[in-house]
Amino acid sequence: MSERPLKVRLKTKKNRTVSQKRWLERQLNDPYVARAKREGLRSRAAYKLIEIDDKYRLLKPGAHVVDLGAAPGGWSEIAARRVGAGENKGKVVAIDILDMTPIAGVTFRRFDFLDPKAPAVLHEMLGGGADIVLSDMAANATGHKKTDQLKIMALVEAGAEFAREVLRPGGSFLTKVLQGGTEAKLLAELKRDYTTVRHVKPQASRADSSELYLLASGFRGSAQPTR
Repeated sequence: MSERPLKVRLKTKKNRTVSQKRWLERQLNDPYVARAKREGLRSRAAYKLIEIDDKYRLLKPGAHVVDLGAAPGGWSEIAARRVGAGENKGKVVAIDILDMTPIAGVTFRRFDFLDPKAPAVLHEMLGGGADIVLSDMAANATGHKKTDQLKIMALVEAGAEFAREVLRPGGSFLTKVLQGGTEAKLLAELKRDYTTVRHVKPQASRADSSELYLLASGFRGSAQPTR
């Protein structure tokens, strides 16, 4: 019989809150965190994108990808590998309010995506239309479910609007949402603009997490001219 790894438990320190202690214990006992360290990946989030791409084949060689809220670079790293950005086949552009260590094949800009100038900045970085817009952005949690839902939906709506501006026909938009509902108005708009809209829960998402991913594929429109 194989032995199960022992669960790591932390001693409570005076300067560590209960929620911080729980987060650290979860990180230390998370198999995807350990796997990311073994395989040299930037974050456990990489496995969410890997699972989704393995199933839906979004990241084709030569594709142009935008990664919104990219730091620390887990999704950009996988996107660059799969589209061949490091070999100048595909292209990955990334943006975040936090800094990010450079990744081969990824063009990064430290910038707030919600800044009114952000779409123009990303248009310039792309130099043309995109095939995929990725967003693993998450607003800082307040602990108040309704407030957190509103904050993340604001990010989703901003990402969806940007995707409509830059995606080429047939393109895809993948974004993080929370269980409890993507707003009906946004879903209706996505179903109007894309041939397929689905919710996805990769195994790498923690079972106790309320996060889901919304995948809209088969964009019906066309990218606007670069501004």
